[in-house]
Amino acid sequence: MTVIETQGLTKRYGSVQAPALADLTIEVGDGVTGLVGANGAGKSTLIKLLLGLLAPTSGSATVLGHDIGRAGEQIRRAVGYMPEHDCLPPDMRCIDFVVHMGRMSGLPPAPARERAADVLRHVGLAEERYRLMGGYSTGMKQRAKLAQALVHDPELVMLDEPTNGLDPAARDDMLALVQRIGHDFGIPVLVTSHLLGELERISDHVVVLDGGQLLRSEATRTFLADTGTVLVEVTGEGDAQRRMGEALAARGLTCRPQGSLIEIDPLTVDGPSSGDDPVAAADGQDAAAAAHDRLRDLVRDTAADLDLGLVRIQARTGRLEDVFRDEVPA
Repeated sequence: MTVIETQGLTKRYGSVQAPALADLTIEVGDGVTGLVGANGAGKSTLIKLLLGLLAPTSGSATVLGHDIGRAGEQIRRAVGYMPEHDCLPPDMRCIDFVVHMGRMSGLPPAPARERAADVLRHVGLAEERYRLMGGYSTGMKQRAKLAQALVHDPELVMLDEPTNGLDPAARDDMLALVQRIGHDFGIPVLVTSHLLGELERISDHVVVLDGGQLLRSEATRTFLADTGTVLVEVTGEGDAQRRMGEALAARGLTCRPQGSLIEIDPLTVDGPSSGDDPVAAADGQDAAAAAHDRLRDLVRDTAADLDLGLVRIQARTGRLEDVFRDEVPA
């Protein structure tokens, strides 16, 4: 189900020549969608446009079927929003704040208090809910912001840099919570981050922005698919990596250094074209598997001939950072 759809969405600020967001056309569905890009890529601008807090310069968008230009209030009532920056009143108890936000979203007093206690338990603040938020750690403040975004049982949650300022352990906990919201609770999530590895871990779909422009919008598994190349690590006396690379090249392999590893291109597969023929497709897969086995045998034999230790041979999978390396416009 499509929960967010944009068509040519553009936002310019004043007389600045470069738009903060340029001609963006995407669809966001169920599960967890990661919105990734460096600081200034347009992530926060997009969220504010979708919430009806900013007016687009051109283009259009709908959130949960509501037009952002005409139904901002309905959108904000149905969406849970966790802002990036600290916005918590320091002299207020967390339970009172979350209850207040529930009331602001239309909940009666008793259901608001019940829901506040429930979501604070889910985010891990049950024992700290009566403390003043001014004494909270950064991790506790992020959890409190997440709780207020969930208290009114939203149909969609937008989380702007929810791991900002967290240490590694607290970041892992927050990511687990985000994944739980999208999968266990069944609430669609749009989450932003400039840390690519985070979104690789938890997202079902990734939208990549750079300089306000869309680079790619695809299922996460497509980004992380096997690239066909192989990474090799060897150990031994002297310049083991260089000697191994030269020996592999002498045996007809195309390879290059990749940090402390050697990256090897796959062997050419000479097999039948699959087309719509399942038998040909199976033959093609068998040929690819055979070529992969030959490559591994060549690597193993080369290491043995050079008296080098073969630490690992592994398939190289894609990463989100490859998008910025390969697809950023010149």
